[in-house]
Amino acid sequence: MKQRFRQVHLDFHTSEFIPGVGKDFDAEEFARTLHEARVNSITCFARCHHGWLYYPSKLQPEMIHPHLENKNLLIEQIEACHRYDIKVPIYTTVQWDAAVARMHPEWLSVDDEGNYINTQGVPEPHFYYTICLNSGYREYFFNHLEDLIDSIGADRIDGLFLDILFPVDCACERCTAEMTKRGYNPAEKSERKAYSNAMLREFQMETSAFIRERAPHAGIFYNSSHVSPRLKPILDAYTHLEIESLPSGGWGYMHFPTTVRYARQLGKDLIGMTGKFHTYWGDFHSFKNKAALEYECFQMLAFGAGCSIGDQLDPRGTLSKGTYELIGHVYSQVEAKEPYCIGAKPVTEIGVLTPEEFYSDKGEGGGLPTALVGLVRMLQELAYQFDIIDSTHEFDNYKLLILPDRIQYSPELEKKLRGYLERGGKIIGSYHSGLDLDGRKESIFGVSYEKESDYYRDFIIPNDRIGKGLPQEEHVMYLRGAQVAAHDTEVLVYSVKPYFDRAGEKYCSHQHAPSSGEQGSPAVTKKGGAVYFSHPIFEIYYKNAARWCKVMMKDAIEMLMTDKLLSHSGPSTLITTINRQKEQKRDIVHILNYVTLRRSKDIEIIEDIIPLYNTEFRIFVGDKNVTGLRLVPSGKLIDYKMEGRYLAFKLDKIEGHEMVCINYDNI
Repeated sequence: MKQRFRQVHLDFHTSEFIPGVGKDFDAEEFARTLHEARVNSITCFARCHHGWLYYPSKLQPEMIHPHLENKNLLIEQIEACHRYDIKVPIYTTVQWDAAVARMHPEWLSVDDEGNYINTQGVPEPHFYYTICLNSGYREYFFNHLEDLIDSIGADRIDGLFLDILFPVDCACERCTAEMTKRGYNPAEKSERKAYSNAMLREFQMETSAFIRERAPHAGIFYNSSHVSPRLKPILDAYTHLEIESLPSGGWGYMHFPTTVRYARQLGKDLIGMTGKFHTYWGDFHSFKNKAALEYECFQMLAFGAGCSIGDQLDPRGTLSKGTYELIGHVYSQVEAKEPYCIGAKPVTEIGVLTPEEFYSDKGEGGGLPTALVGLVRMLQELAYQFDIIDSTHEFDNYKLLILPDRIQYSPELEKKLRGYLERGGKIIGSYHSGLDLDGRKESIFGVSYEKESDYYRDFIIPNDRIGKGLPQEEHVMYLRGAQVAAHDTEVLVYSVKPYFDRAGEKYCSHQHAPSSGEQGSPAVTKKGGAVYFSHPIFEIYYKNAARWCKVMMKDAIEMLMTDKLLSHSGPSTLITTINRQKEQKRDIVHILNYVTLRRSKDIEIIEDIIPLYNTEFRIFVGDKNVTGLRLVPSGKLIDYKMEGRYLAFKLDKIEGHEMVCINYDNI
């Protein structure tokens, strides 16, 4: 199924303690409301986390929601939507099911002390106990899938959204036996986690084969709330990828742009998913601020993804008028913009290696690497165009590679990086990246690792090469760096020692001791086309957003890389991307200016759209011949001039999201 750009994910987790479920559902009104809101795909529920079914099950009629008044709810949703050419992927849960947990507690995952594993840490009542896929549940689930396909009809099924597949360190008898058989040590939590990852991959491949045999045209997606290099071995199990990323629900506003820059490298159609909720799933009768929903959807377009907005159907089966006025406001704009987004590929200049590649199945790390998030924030603020890649990608596609803080050394990776440097590539690394921490071997940067710094905070002094424009005096580096020895390399900046480390009986003032003025070890070095920072500079930026770290990195990039793709005179809040529609002979420049504010304890808020005026842009076009410049979708022409190999123009007003179309006579 070709993915559509205006989707809704319609949650329907409905308690058995709620009466009259679906009693007010009107199929025609349902579909017409979606159509008028410009929705062209909606994920509807077959089975929810409470364990109830919403279709006329042939195999398990006893599992139909006890108060569902219309047993054909899902079928009527599908048929009505299809009349309006709205696709209806079907949702079912996998590892959370409260009814299964009640009926078959022996199927639940348990830790090494025999306790049920609650992945959310929420006190009862809840449906968060994780089901073990090595139990009798496995047969139960495949029977459910077969029943679903048989009861709905394969010809009606546009896709299947299979939710909640998480590795857990299950220590049940079945997992323990299988681990022992396969050579894992079930006494170790990390080994149990590694086995769980392997078992999940096998389950997904088996499930996709099962679906394709019975519903060959159905889309297939497994949701684990994140897309990472761990998906690569089983990408064939997916028809497309979706990135669940509700900024107000714990993901934050940096999760999507960080994740999507890697996910778009995997060769699958891509959907971004946010929610209409002010906070998180299940936040009934709440509304996201209009500006926030605009930003979240338009950002998806800027990264080449379609849009999905999470909602939850009222138990009575009605859609909220206010919600679909909100969604319609955004999706009417998406509909006008999407011709300039479909099939577009990113134009980039920098490749960033992801530390996630080096997370093992044993569960070390986990979550988005803070160094990666700090780097993404920094590069976005500096208006660089970049991808996030892993070591299997083609390095020569990029003028510059950045290895943020914790890219593990290996002889194979070092060989590939040296070859890239020999062919004229440029590299920036920081902290442990690219260093042999055990063998003290000289690195591609001309330095060798000695030990961690003696000081949890030390200092650097900017100069006229690194940190230009900053005061040429000590600037604190907020996290402990690496002590390295310089060999065949130029030291651009040395660290400066404090009087002492804040440890034992020694302390000074509220935080750290000031500078002693004594020179420390190399802090920034340059060997040919490779620059190295000994501090975890990207994690520091994630933690403290120290502007001097960004300025120093900007200088290092400019030292190595010429012909920056895009520059502008606007503030650092401006986010820009360049996407290419090659067949149409055009580039689309996305410009977003939405400001997030921490107005509450838990979530970032976007409420107001603050216009920008008279913002200047320079775009590197090289030898391409520009034939026209206009705003899209409005078609308004933009005056421009050529400055050598750069296109220069000014936008009189930027209000939220603008798209500039650059037409060429050939690409």
